[in-house]
Amino acid sequence: MIENWALWRDAGLWERFRGVWHDDGWMNATWFQGSFEDFIAVSVEGWERGVSILHFLGGTTIDLAGDRAFTQTKMTISQRGLLDGVLCDVVCTGRFCDFFERRDGRWAIVVRQPVYEKDRADPLDSSIQLKLDVELLERFPSGYRHLAYLQTQVGYEVKEDMPGLTGPLVDELYARGRRWLAGELDNPRGQRAGEPSA
Repeated sequence: MIENWALWRDAGLWERFRGVWHDDGWMNATWFQGSFEDFIAVSVEGWERGVSILHFLGGTTIDLAGDRAFTQTKMTISQRGLLDGVLCDVVCTGRFCDFFERRDGRWAIVVRQPVYEKDRADPLDSSIQLKLDVELLERFPSGYRHLAYLQTQVGYEVKEDMPGLTGPLVDELYARGRRWLAGELDNPRGQRAGEPSA
């Protein structure tokens, strides 16, 4: 299912892509936070205006407790676009952290939260030297600042506090994974068991 997410999303096989999510599935990314259906809609809109984002996967680790799982998968996000007029490939390395649940015998994603570890930007023409807006670049965490820079120029509003390799945000994510496996959360977006829905 983790592999299908990347393959079907990047190929635009949206009906098959829907099958990796539960109905209340929630997607977090630098440029989007919302339901998986809304994620599909904005991804299609991006495709139609030439946004190119691809995903490559590495190894996966799975923590399993009954009908729940918390997984981490090494990944690379590759996005091509213009950085201040220069065509570049921006590559970001990190992990997909997924909260899975088995409902009526079917495993699917409830929440996906990427962790952004490091990134870089490379002009397609290696003879060109990039001169980026340092103030804009430094607005974002080091794990995804070049990716955020590009996505801002594409027109997306980028979240400035996504988890990185270390720090309180990724620590909280791990803690949420433990609470999810222990049955202490109704919703792995952070709601504790028994708390009213937002």
